[in-house]
Amino acid sequence: MIKGEDTFKKIISHSKEYGFIFPSSEIYDGLSAVYDYGQNGALLKNNIKDYWWRSMVQFHENIVGLDSAIFMHPTVWKASGHVDAFNDPLIDNKDSKKRYRADVLIEDHLEKIKEKINKEVEKAAKRFGDSFDEAMFRQTNPRVVENQQKIEDITSRFVSALEENRLTDIKSLIEELGIVCPVSGSRNWTEVRQFNLMFSTQMGSLSEDASQIFLRPETAQGIFVNYLNVQKTGRMKLPFGIAQIGKAFRNEIVARQFIFRMREFEQMEMQFFVKPGQEKEWYDYWKQERLRWHLALGIPAEKYRFHDHDKLAHYANAAADIEFEFPFGFKELEGIHSRTDFDLNAHQQYSGKKLQYFDPETNESYVPYVVETSIGLDRTFLAVLSHAYKEEKLPDGSERVVLSIPPLLAPIKVAVLPLVKKDGMPEKAREIFDSLKYDYMCQYDEKDAIGRRYRRQDAIGTPYCVTIDHQTLEDNTVTIRERDSMQQDRIAIDHIARIVGQRIDIRPNKNQ
Repeated sequence: MIKGEDTFKKIISHSKEYGFIFPSSEIYDGLSAVYDYGQNGALLKNNIKDYWWRSMVQFHENIVGLDSAIFMHPTVWKASGHVDAFNDPLIDNKDSKKRYRADVLIEDHLEKIKEKINKEVEKAAKRFGDSFDEAMFRQTNPRVVENQQKIEDITSRFVSALEENRLTDIKSLIEELGIVCPVSGSRNWTEVRQFNLMFSTQMGSLSEDASQIFLRPETAQGIFVNYLNVQKTGRMKLPFGIAQIGKAFRNEIVARQFIFRMREFEQMEMQFFVKPGQEKEWYDYWKQERLRWHLALGIPAEKYRFHDHDKLAHYANAAADIEFEFPFGFKELEGIHSRTDFDLNAHQQYSGKKLQYFDPETNESYVPYVVETSIGLDRTFLAVLSHAYKEEKLPDGSERVVLSIPPLLAPIKVAVLPLVKKDGMPEKAREIFDSLKYDYMCQYDEKDAIGRRYRRQDAIGTPYCVTIDHQTLEDNTVTIRERDSMQQDRIAIDHIARIVGQRIDIRPNKNQ
């Protein structure tokens, strides 16, 4: 077992043990690829949402928020292309009876070739030291050039087959590449077939009167069909954005990797409406702006990378993913897409209603272009948790598990701990707790030795522990312990709120 898989299993176990994530309906043996967020998970999830919402809506005067319904008129999904084109290529292994996305099998194969190239580069870098020219090496090393050519040839065939829906060619490519089932190790594959990912249900009181509707597979369409409502009532001028956080549902062929790919999930999306011809400029802007948002959390830059799409969706003229290095490798975390005017034009056509913008500067009406930023809330949760999980050996020989969650996002900001349950310490601790709880999510704990309580708070990512002892009763000072360094300082009770506030302040000039 590789280290990443081992760590991932520990993260999943830790998530359940400390109240972050539970299998849904667990007393009934659960439901595949559906999870519930526990008491600490709900807090972390809400903090991520709040950070995104404030960064996107509160800090941008030309972006407003929306909360559209999950149920929408079924023609919405015809116009968007989801009824006819929201499919994944499905393939089964006859020996293991396991089902896979054919495109993912090929992408995983390409990733293995890329890893071979990276290993060659790493070896050469060590061999040549400071004189190493990576760009020249990639252009001239025979093995690297050969593998790069393989990637380009496979990608070209793969993208072409997907775009033209040549499913037999996709199966042929899988067979030629010798791709085996990860479970059985065999190459005994079925034909590739398309699988629509939308969940459908009936709306109506009687089955004969009911009409088929869909659980939305994305939140973007709720923004597009409300574009004109928001633009007119908010007197919005281009460029402007509409942001939304909401649930979406996809009947995934292979729902896997814990909360990374689920059938019920939450998206944080923003559609930015611009004048036609300016979309590429804004696309580049939002690529960098969204990466900056991630890096502001303090997670190292090397954990992120851009992946530009070779195969573009039917609505896009440019697309890129921000990928994060999860324990199981680099995977998509957020998508930035230049969606052109496809969506608004389609809804204009199907609804018969004009969805145009009158430009007072040029005295002309036109359908705006759209640049989209779409990030998975659950995937962001998993990224934060994955990076935060650490097993540390301490100088005294003991060990601890700590979640170094960015303080801004931590479920509990302050733990208030009386040293012992007597001598007036619990009463003083309660007094401090009551003074802090209006500004910060706090937790009071008086059970067990102080060291064990510190470990419990480390395990859920609490940035600060405040301990009330005998000296507190004499001079109104407490011991404040910082999570990551475990450093303890003596401070006045009146200073607790200010210290915590400084740590979770996201203003860029907070230290000035």
